[in-house]
Amino acid sequence: MSEPVVRTTAGVVCGRMEDGLAVFRGVPYAEPPVGEARFQAPRPVSRWDGVREAYAFGPPAPQDMSMARGDLEMAEGDDWLTVNVWTPEPGPAARRPVIVWIHGGAYKHGFSGSPGYDAQHIARDGDLVFVSLNYRLGIEGFAHIDGAPANRGLLDQVAALEWVRENIAAFGGDPGQVTVAGDSAGAGSIAALLVMPSATGLFRRAVMQSVPGTFLSGALARDVATALTAEAGLRPTIQDLSGVDPRQLPATEQALGSKMRQYADRWGAFAHTLTPFSPVVDGEVLPEAPWQALARGAARDVDLIAGHTRDECRTFMMFAGQLGKITEEQAAEALRLFGPGDDGEAAYRAAFPDASAEELYELVQNDWLFRMPTLHLAEAHAAGGGRAYLYELAWQSPGLDGALRACHGLDGPLLFGTYDAHLGPAAIGPGGIDEARELTSQIRPAWTSFATSGDPGWPAYDSRQRLTRIFDTSPSVAAYPEETSRLLWQDHAFGALTT
Repeated sequence: MSEPVVRTTAGVVCGRMEDGLAVFRGVPYAEPPVGEARFQAPRPVSRWDGVREAYAFGPPAPQDMSMARGDLEMAEGDDWLTVNVWTPEPGPAARRPVIVWIHGGAYKHGFSGSPGYDAQHIARDGDLVFVSLNYRLGIEGFAHIDGAPANRGLLDQVAALEWVRENIAAFGGDPGQVTVAGDSAGAGSIAALLVMPSATGLFRRAVMQSVPGTFLSGALARDVATALTAEAGLRPTIQDLSGVDPRQLPATEQALGSKMRQYADRWGAFAHTLTPFSPVVDGEVLPEAPWQALARGAARDVDLIAGHTRDECRTFMMFAGQLGKITEEQAAEALRLFGPGDDGEAAYRAAFPDASAEELYELVQNDWLFRMPTLHLAEAHAAGGGRAYLYELAWQSPGLDGALRACHGLDGPLLFGTYDAHLGPAAIGPGGIDEARELTSQIRPAWTSFATSGDPGWPAYDSRQRLTRIFDTSPSVAAYPEETSRLLWQDHAFGALTT
């Protein structure tokens, strides 16, 4: 079978046929953001002559490569801004729905070429076109830098979506049927894209898996950037940073990451997170935090799926070696830091009187960082006249003797069917494959059906019934299952974090 060839607006690309799909990897959607283009908004990719091979993933954006997942040979170079396409049938006659995947990774890690994001099963089973992308991370993409636009990583995502609008028909996709999907920081990125003026009209639907509630005010972002760059004896300016190799900056990020708690008096709960990066509510690129904008109807024409896992923070507790080791003092500190209202500790202890120290420590962080921001986002969208579908992944995965439960990031391997990548080996383990396949048979068709028709297979969320899809070995649709937490947080307003 001959190799597939597609003409894009910048030139011709040649992909490969793989088990009935045409796959194109490493197609540039913007110029490399280096030299004069560094720390600027993405620039249109230059045209090329002849046929460009699209056989290999483009290089990942600069990041701490010790966090790279899987045994993957990654390309080197500055072409960080690339997309990958899986399609059943290139050509403008096909007009299939499109899913564009935005990877997570705390806004500082991640790579669309990771083995966990192999999209062949989604494209084939859903009969749709799947696109994944790289974007700038860490200081390059999200630090507040004087003289540079804010949220450069988000602007990269907008440029990739513009590339999809202009080119996806040639790959067999329908530019009017685009669904953006992502997990963790990818879901947070999508929450921002929903209310960014530059992203208006670029997608019709959105799927957000575990939306983090960390959005920064301009003042907090400036303070964080000052602390970040001071680790290298620099200021957060283009002049200071442009002389540093972008591959050296992740070391600066690591240096601050180990001492963020020293800034708790200025940064509050954000100083106790795992990353110094988040979208910045700068008033221009991102005019307002998503919850407030959605409640006023900012994206009422975009249908949403939003959801979280039941035991989000088990993942981070595992990486920190904390499982089974949380003390009463640690629980009390977490409740004071992350709990809602004037006395979050008392509120949680009263609401969960039989919970252990570790359960309280986990619950309040589950709620503050992922569960309640995700729920409130769905509620805000519904209040603003939009349609939102809510879910919870409740499956208690058997890996590590069941210690990870329904942990953060588990829905990724279940969606892609990549059980041997990302959290799959730890959470699923060899003994959980059959149950994992059962969960995949629930989640993947729901997502692809939503991308095709707007209907994932369960009722939309409303403030009266609060119907939620529960993904488990015995799936169900029921009232939102974390009702105790919902009541604790019902008067809290998520928004930009401040100093």
